[in-house]
Amino acid sequence: MENGGNSVNYESKETSTMTIKGILSLLMQSTVENKNKRVISLGLGDPTLFSCFQTTSVSEEAVADTLLSHNFHGYAPTAGLLQTRQAIAEYLSRDLPYKLSSHDVFITCGCTQAIDVSVAILARGGANILLPRPGFPIYELCAAFRQVEVRHYDLLLEKGWEVDLDSVKALADHNTVALVIINPGNPCGNVYSYNHLEKIAETAKQIGTIVIADEVYGHLAFGSNPFVPMGVFGVIVPVITLGSLSKRWIVPGWRLGWFVTTDPSGTFKNPKVVERIRKYFDLLGGPATFIQAAVPRILNQTEESFFKKTIDDLRLNSDICFKEIEEIPCMFCPHKPEGSMTMIVKLNLLLLEDINDDIDFCFKLAKEESVIILPGTTVGLKDWLRITFAADPSALVEGLKRVKVFCQRHAKKWLKQC
Repeated sequence: MENGGNSVNYESKETSTMTIKGILSLLMQSTVENKNKRVISLGLGDPTLFSCFQTTSVSEEAVADTLLSHNFHGYAPTAGLLQTRQAIAEYLSRDLPYKLSSHDVFITCGCTQAIDVSVAILARGGANILLPRPGFPIYELCAAFRQVEVRHYDLLLEKGWEVDLDSVKALADHNTVALVIINPGNPCGNVYSYNHLEKIAETAKQIGTIVIADEVYGHLAFGSNPFVPMGVFGVIVPVITLGSLSKRWIVPGWRLGWFVTTDPSGTFKNPKVVERIRKYFDLLGGPATFIQAAVPRILNQTEESFFKKTIDDLRLNSDICFKEIEEIPCMFCPHKPEGSMTMIVKLNLLLLEDINDDIDFCFKLAKEESVIILPGTTVGLKDWLRITFAADPSALVEGLKRVKVFCQRHAKKWLKQC
C-alpha cells in the first residue's frame, strides 16, 4: 500500500508478537552506558511517568476511604463486586441507546486480562480471530496460548487508518469467532466515525461473527470525530466491550478493567454462554477488592474539568509531536493523531547510514541519546515507529530534539552536505 511514496510494510507474525514491555525493558538497558543524559521514555503508554498527568483527588480519596473502612479486605465475587458492576453498567449506558445491567459486566485486572478472557471464551478447535494491523500485540499472544489462529486485516493509511472492510470479508470463514477493533486507536491515534463503526458492525453481521471492541482509550478523542462506543451498534451485531480506568483516569497501575456484553438482542444471554463466561471468571482473580469498591464514587464524582484538562493536554502534546517530527527529514507522520495517547511515524531508512531497520534505530537511539521509542515491528509495521505523547511538553520537545540530532548524526553523507 502506498501513500505519497511512503509504503506500509507489514511485518511477519513472528516479529509482531514481541511484547511491548519486553522490548521496552531491553531498550531501557541500552541507556545504561549513557550517564550524561536523563532517560526520556516515549515508548510506554503510562502517563503517570510525567508530572503533568495526575489522577483526581476524588479517585485517591475514594480508594483510601474504602481501604480504611476495613470492609473490603476479603475476597470479592469472581465476577466483581455487585456495586462495581452496577456502576460500570450505568457509566457505559450513558453513551448507549439502551441500558446495561450488572449482569452484563465482569471486572478484570486491567484491559489486558479482559483481552485474554475474550479470546479464551471464544477459543475452540480450528477457530480464527481477525486482528487489526497495525494493532496491539497482546491479542496475538493470547491467541497463541489458546491455539486460536490469527488473521490480520489491514488498516488503511490513505483513509486515516480505517478498517479495510474488503480485507475483513476476504479473511473470514465459518471458523471466524471475532473481529477485533481498537478505537480510539493504538498505535495510530485514529478515532473512527459513527458511519465507519456502523459499516464495521454491518460487515461483522454479514460474515457471521461478533465484534470485540477494545475501548481502553474511550473518550480520549480530541479531533474531528467524537468517540462513539461500538456498543451503540449492538442491535446490529453482538459486541464485547473491553475497557478500564487506566487511561481516562490516569491510573494504569490500579489494574481495574472490565469485560462487558453490550448486546441488547440477547445473544450473550444464552444460558450456555453465560455459564461459560461465569466458569471462566471462577478461574481468575480480579483487582483488589478495596479498589473495586471505590469505582462507584470514582465514576460518579469525577468532575468534567478533569477530563477536559486531560483532553487539552493530549491535544497540545500531539501538536508538539507533529510539529517536531516535521523537522526531522527521515521521519514522516501521515496522519495527525485525533485520539488515544500514541501516534505512528514512518521511518525513511534511505536517508540514514548504518541503520538496518526500525529495531536497530530504536536500540541505537536509546544507547546514544537515552530516548525510548517503540519500534513499529512490535505493532505489526516494519520500519515505522510508535511514539507515546502522554508526556510533559518539555520532555517531548527535548526527546524529539535528541531524535533529530541522532538522525543528523546517522544521515547519509550526501544529505549532510545539503
